[in-house]
Order: sequence, then structure tokens, then C-alpha cells
Amino acid sequence: MKRVKYIKGICAIAIAASGIASAPTQAQDLRPVKFSGVVNDYSPSTVSGGPYEIRGDWSLSVASGTANFSADLNMETSDYGITSATQVDPTNPATRSPHTHHISMTNVTVSYDTSGCPANSPATTVSGLVVNGTATTTGNGGPATFEAKGPSTLQFCIMGGSEVAYSNVTLVYAGPATTHFGPQPIHGVVRSVSTK
Repeated sequence: MKRVKYIKGICAIAIAASGIASAPTQAQDLRPVKFSGVVNDYSPSTVSGGPYEIRGDWSLSVASGTANFSADLNMETSDYGITSATQVDPTNPATRSPHTHHISMTNVTVSYDTSGCPANSPATTVSGLVVNGTATTTGNGGPATFEAKGPSTLQFCIMGGSEVAYSNVTLVYAGPATTHFGPQPIHGVVRSVSTK
């Protein structure tokens, strides 16, 4: 009788362990996690006033399979604009059209399927996470001008490699915001990952 109970106990542990091993993504949702970092990139020269330098901080808080994302960015015409049709005057910083954007997405679903995320070069080797949703974007504290044309969506991906599991981020807009940011990935870096 004791031997039967012992075998049943071993079988129960094995079944539980196999369930945990086959569901690693659910385990990632057990503790709230906060990611943060910076964005450093450029918009294309094809956007009005571009190319812009895009610089700023971002954060992503993940809990129970949903996330809140925010980014605080400043933008201004890059040095390339000095020789382009935008007529930037290198002696007058105001001609670079400096401005700010605050971007937010709340209660968006977290996915661990990063197959639709932009590739990094050199390639990241470890999948991370991705959130997609409707993004609210301000311009100098008010509604961004493109917001009047309808909502824009944002894909935010975090990926990494064998030495730093969460290292790279990309932001990709779709919709009216592409007239200002462009449709290409905007790149950044993960600075910290912490559990709450």
C-alpha cells in the first residue's frame, strides 16, 4: 500500500513538473515586472521636417498578462537637415523644430510570440515579449497634429541575446502617426528590469 502511494506521489510530481516545463510563458506572468530604457534613433528624411533625431526614455510595466507602456521623447531635425530641403540653419537651433511627445498605451495584452517583431542586426537570439495597442501621442503637451486623423497603433518589442536576455527594443507605428515618425522601427535599449 505504501509503495502504491509512493508511486502515485512520484507520478503527481512528474505531471506537475511537465506542466510547468511546457508552459514557460505563463510562469513569466507570475510576478509584476518593470522594464525601462532609452530610445535613440532617427525618423526618415521623407517625413515633413525630417529626418528628426528621436531621443527619450520609455517604461513598460507588466502584470498578469497585461502591460502599461509610456515614452517621453524629444525630437528635432538632425544634422542631415542642414543640407536637405528643410533649410536648417546651424547657427540657429530654433530652426531644428525642437518638440516633445508623450506616448502611452494602457492595459494592452502581452505576447511572447516575437515572430512579428523587426529583426535586429546582428540578430537577437532570445525571444522576449511584445505589446500591441492603440497609442495616445501628444505633441508639446497637447494632442499631436496627426491624432486628428484618427488613432494610431504601436507595436513595442523587447528582445535580447544569450548574454543580456532583454537588450533591444523597437517601436513601430501604424496609422496617421507614420506621417511624423515614419513606418520603420524606432530603436532603443533596455536599461533595467526589476520586479515590483
